[in-house]
Amino acid sequence: MRVATWNINGVRARMDYIKHWLEARKPDLVGFQEIKAMNEAFPTDAFNDIGYQVHLHGQKGRNGVAFATTLDVDVTQRGLPGHDADGSRLIVGKAENLTFASVYCPNGKDIDHPDYQMKLGWLSDLSDFCARQVEDGQDFLIGGDYNVVRTALDSHYGANGDGKIFHTKEERGVLEKLFNVGLVDLYRHKYPESDAFSWWDYRSGGFRFNKGLRIDLLLGTQGIVDRMTDVVIDRDYRKKLEGLTASDHAPVFVDLS
Repeated sequence: MRVATWNINGVRARMDYIKHWLEARKPDLVGFQEIKAMNEAFPTDAFNDIGYQVHLHGQKGRNGVAFATTLDVDVTQRGLPGHDADGSRLIVGKAENLTFASVYCPNGKDIDHPDYQMKLGWLSDLSDFCARQVEDGQDFLIGGDYNVVRTALDSHYGANGDGKIFHTKEERGVLEKLFNVGLVDLYRHKYPESDAFSWWDYRSGGFRFNKGLRIDLLLGTQGIVDRMTDVVIDRDYRKKLEGLTASDHAPVFVDLS
């Protein structure tokens, strides 16, 4: 089974690009973030035409999460309880022997912005949600854009990024709660010394000069780790392709036995 996460930065602007990736990589289940569309405006037919069903938790103009899948998925939750005002940021479903979630964590904007405190509270409550999934004892995988750089290795700033938004001690502290409840960062587990990134700013040649961050993560329980055969940051799909503009995020996928 191939399971992926991808912040697509607007599904309607990216549909042809997404289709190319789906046909090339053939994932069984993808969690999308930042679909930036209400459910009724999502290009469902375009996915259906290439064999994918979609499940949505949309929002007009920003945020929004979704699944695209060739599997039978039972959606069990849309949204993080108590955080409806913070946008459409979480969708959870069950497929075969897997519980999967797509998550788009708040950006926070700036350390002095009110959204920063909202981000910390949101991530803390996400850890409580994940703790309950781990306690259930089933294989659980949550993929998404976490908008936090876990360590200096995950940022082109290195240690010089400490204290910047995405790099603060407080953000890293609430992200670490996810690992404390029993989740594993699959890419870092497989490649402990890699300095690969998953996001690059469109501005100032971010991708060209590899000025990036690794903020798109697949986190799984030990059962997922035991099933993992490989995990890939799909950097080729951050490049322009046949005249099509990529998202500023690369897809990340894991292959499970």
